[in-house]
Amino acid sequence: MDKTIKRQLAELADEEYRRFSAALIPNIDNVLGVRLPQLRKLAKQLVKEDWRAYVRQEGNDSFEETMLEGMIIGYIKTDTEEWLRLIADFVPKIDNWSVCDSFCTGLKVAASDKERVWAFLQPYLASPREYDIRFGVVMLLMYYIEPDYIVEVLRLLDGIRHDGYYAKMAVAWALSICFVKLPGPTLAYLEGRPALDDFTYNKALQKMTESLQVDPQTKQRLRAMKRPGPGRR
Repeated sequence: MDKTIKRQLAELADEEYRRFSAALIPNIDNVLGVRLPQLRKLAKQLVKEDWRAYVRQEGNDSFEETMLEGMIIGYIKTDTEEWLRLIADFVPKIDNWSVCDSFCTGLKVAASDKERVWAFLQPYLASPREYDIRFGVVMLLMYYIEPDYIVEVLRLLDGIRHDGYYAKMAVAWALSICFVKLPGPTLAYLEGRPALDDFTYNKALQKMTESLQVDPQTKQRLRAMKRPGPGRR
């Protein structure tokens, strides 16, 4: 089955799209150039077959194979514990922001068992690995920015310490979503001298001011809260 999938992916690959995709993900060099709608279609086909055989395979040779496995995990229907075991096996394979964010987007079943998934995410948020943290943070921003969880979400984001660019950017992104969805508690957090490093703090403010859902007066207030020092776009 693995050889069949590799052959299908090779047939679907587009060189122009490969160059475009590779430019967006500079830290990997194994992009074939298969468009996401085609990968989703293939993932849905595999879910109807022996999907366990595919996710049990040793490693993935291409970006698309890893992306495909993540999509399959998002589409399958199984019990929560098996699903979480599959996620735990997959997360170490994440080595770029694109696979991470697409994978999290597909894990919509998290909304049906929030307390169990919340507990499952905690070790990732304290991990020394950059993409473990990004996985945990993106899961928070997609499924837990709501009144019942906002205080704990902000506390967790404030406690993350990692020098990785994609971990920091995930925290900044999450805080911007917190502000858009629940501005009251998020503004109180920002005004309470958060422990965030200057880059992450300022990047979060920047993302908030770039949002079309934040009014001009509030944007001016946020800009005035910026910490001095260099930033990285």
